[in-house]
Amino acid sequence: VALIAGDPVRISRRSAAMRAASIALVGVLACGAIWSTAQLIDDLIHGGTETNSADALLQAGGSVWISSVLTFSLLYFELDSGGAAARAHHMPTTPDLAFPQHLSPEVKPAHWRPRYIDYLYLGLTNSTAFSPTDVMPLAPWAKIVMAIQSLVSLVILGLIIARAVNVLA
Repeated sequence: VALIAGDPVRISRRSAAMRAASIALVGVLACGAIWSTAQLIDDLIHGGTETNSADALLQAGGSVWISSVLTFSLLYFELDSGGAAARAHHMPTTPDLAFPQHLSPEVKPAHWRPRYIDYLYLGLTNSTAFSPTDVMPLAPWAKIVMAIQSLVSLVILGLIIARAVNVLA
């Protein structure tokens, strides 16, 4: 609500305070996603009501995994090339994340800029492949964040699937 009130119509302002608030909020979401993953792992190790039922386990694990995908997509969206407002005004010559449109300019539409859907796709593919697929991390922060997301996703999916198979068997 604070971010929408600060820039109600379009992402057009490059206020340092708004950018700091955006990064802080996404940071809180990222900590929440990692905390949820840790709680799920703890429940799997020590037992919990949702870990003894395959249905409940898959629902809980799916919720944690989806929140992780959404959180990391927002993190990429906010950090890449100075944020959405900076990208709207001027795309840097060397972006933090190289999309196929950056690497093959002949296939990109005029004035192309990555939008949230591009970062959502990045978050989803990085969580399922446990590695970059078509978007390459160029900046050190992007490599670290993608590595963390891959590890979180690997732990979530690996443990949830293993436990669900064990409960079903």
